[in-house]
Amino acid sequence: MVRKRRILRLLLISFGAGILVLVGLFAIAWAITPIPDTTQKQATAQGSVIYYRDGKTVLARKGVDRKNVALSQVPKHVRDAVIAAENRSFYQDAGVSLKGTARALWSTITGQQLQGGSTITQQLVRNYYSGLSQERSITRKFKEILISMKVDQSKSKDWVLEQYLNTIYFGRGANGVQSAARAYFGKDIGDLTVAEGAYLASVIQQPSRFADPKGSDLAAVQYRWQAVINAMGQTGALTPAQVAAQHFPELKTPKKPFELKGQSRYMLEQVTAELNRRGYSDEDINGGGLKVVTTFDKKLMDAAARAVKDVLPKSTPEKVRTGLAAVDPATGEVVAFYGGRPSQSAYYDSAFSAKVQAGSTFKPYTLAAALNNGFDLSTRVNGNSPLKVASADKPIPNDSDRSYGEIDLVTATENSVNTAFVDLGQKVGLDKVAETAEAAGIPAGQLQQHQNAASFPLGVASVSAVQNASGFATFANKGVHMEAHVVRSVTDGAGRKQVVDPASTRVVNEQAAADTTYAMEQVVKYGTGTAARLYDRPVAGKTGTTDESASVWFNGFTPQLAVAVDMFRDDNATVTIPGYGTQFGGQLPAEIWREFMTEAMAGKPVEEFPEPSEYYGYDSGYSSPERDRDVADVEQSPSAYPDDWGTQEPDVTEPPYTDQPSTDVPNSGRPDDRSEDRPQESEQPMVEVPDQQQPPPSDSGRGPDQGPARGGRGSDGTGRSGFE
Repeated sequence: MVRKRRILRLLLISFGAGILVLVGLFAIAWAITPIPDTTQKQATAQGSVIYYRDGKTVLARKGVDRKNVALSQVPKHVRDAVIAAENRSFYQDAGVSLKGTARALWSTITGQQLQGGSTITQQLVRNYYSGLSQERSITRKFKEILISMKVDQSKSKDWVLEQYLNTIYFGRGANGVQSAARAYFGKDIGDLTVAEGAYLASVIQQPSRFADPKGSDLAAVQYRWQAVINAMGQTGALTPAQVAAQHFPELKTPKKPFELKGQSRYMLEQVTAELNRRGYSDEDINGGGLKVVTTFDKKLMDAAARAVKDVLPKSTPEKVRTGLAAVDPATGEVVAFYGGRPSQSAYYDSAFSAKVQAGSTFKPYTLAAALNNGFDLSTRVNGNSPLKVASADKPIPNDSDRSYGEIDLVTATENSVNTAFVDLGQKVGLDKVAETAEAAGIPAGQLQQHQNAASFPLGVASVSAVQNASGFATFANKGVHMEAHVVRSVTDGAGRKQVVDPASTRVVNEQAAADTTYAMEQVVKYGTGTAARLYDRPVAGKTGTTDESASVWFNGFTPQLAVAVDMFRDDNATVTIPGYGTQFGGQLPAEIWREFMTEAMAGKPVEEFPEPSEYYGYDSGYSSPERDRDVADVEQSPSAYPDDWGTQEPDVTEPPYTDQPSTDVPNSGRPDDRSEDRPQESEQPMVEVPDQQQPPPSDSGRGPDQGPARGGRGSDGTGRSGFE
């Protein structure tokens, strides 16, 4: 008997000691296990929403489908349903369930499948905080219990429930209760019925299986849903009558995986690229809950696509691409573009990515450089053809090898005279031409390989439609270039808003910009761009057609909007439309431009361009049978004056373009079937121009037969109306 008592005493002492050891170990573990100070990024990530420029119309959603909501926004019956389904003692327990934890630990020890038993707090801790893996181990489970208890002591129950509802995955790609409400019922969480809220509580257990249930899965989720409804009755959340009145809800058809196509995809690509350039990582975009307001005007985007579709003949070959870009001169915002048919390529668009030779649309940069460096509109340049320049291997001709003699800069621009602009480039200096084009938004890398060539002013460099529209916007904005951009503002997940402040660059002085604009007005009034005339307002612009019509352009602007339209082929072959023949800048590109601008300018106030300088030109009170006949021809048939061609020097373009053979002779060997449209002059002698910069003339003066000085236009100074 004494021996038995001693054994019992030893057992009790040992048990007590064991308890003390366990308590001590627990105390040590408690002390060394803090609540993690970081959360799992995936648990709190919120996808970004991309909007059109109105800040209301959604363009796209990108990244994790989650929208955090405050607990007060979640109806009580939804909260009650989740608590009834997952943790009925939530508001009474200490963050853990002893019974459930014991069951889970036993399952882990015995190697059986890990069973449920975690409280809402434990589920939150496991999925919310960093440092807790999903492995099945006693150590991980013990750590989870300790942190859950600490969270329960340091955080309110409402805080825990709010984070839980915003964290858990509900299936259908929806993270958090708000996204789940949208995914399953097409409603905001605050609008869910009792039955719908109970369904969301039901899917937490098996989100993948119950996302789109059919057959046995449907029967299973219906059983689960009824169990949740009954549990709500047992907890007092619903009365018996309310329980009996519930019916299984009708689920919304699941959306197919989100995939943008066409112009929307092009828009998202450009927005993402610009956000990256402005310091936002892909992680920020996909999980930072950004609200991004773009510069894109939905109505103008639709108008751009409509203009291309309505003007292009149905016979247009699949390989012929069309790009359109519209830029607000005052802000640099790309308000609209057309990137081509999605079927043409999955890799690049025709407005931002594709870069083709600018042709004669580059000449205004040369003109602006000259006018900004001491020349004026009355400056005389050599318009004879061909023109030999010391640095060029071959003489440079005009279209149809026509000679114009000594002409002023307005005449040179209106008729797009190649030799005149080559001569002007030599006089002002090709370095200044390059500086002007670069300041106007053409990247230096696209200019450097060409800028020492005598033909540089003729548009041998390749540009995109957006770059060219942005460059011409400089002239509409009185010589100031605003950085082209597609993002207006970014608001982060914390509500901090950053408004994009585009870089502003003075390219040329105001008068040089006004005079450049005036010269381009004549192109639309009398020259190669008459097909782009708008009936109600002034337009300035320039056509461009490269050698063999590999790319054809029309760039034009009003004071409120600058738009570039180009056409080209994937293989750099001639742009030819069956039934419409070989294309030139003054034909389909100009017609597309006019179609788009007619809609874009509807309802906008008519604004005048700034006053040009006094100009003593051959059209200033001067008339001749040849000019009268030329103007009449143009007015009767806009296509009668095809533009000249730029040279095809090797150029780096984006796939799938290939380089074409180099030549210094525009239109070399090209048959001319339009000679009857223009009176031919006798062959002029070849004139050599030294390959060096010449100072601008000190006094361009006016000849004895040039007539009186030409006055400017009136201006009402109405200012821009913008595109809000």
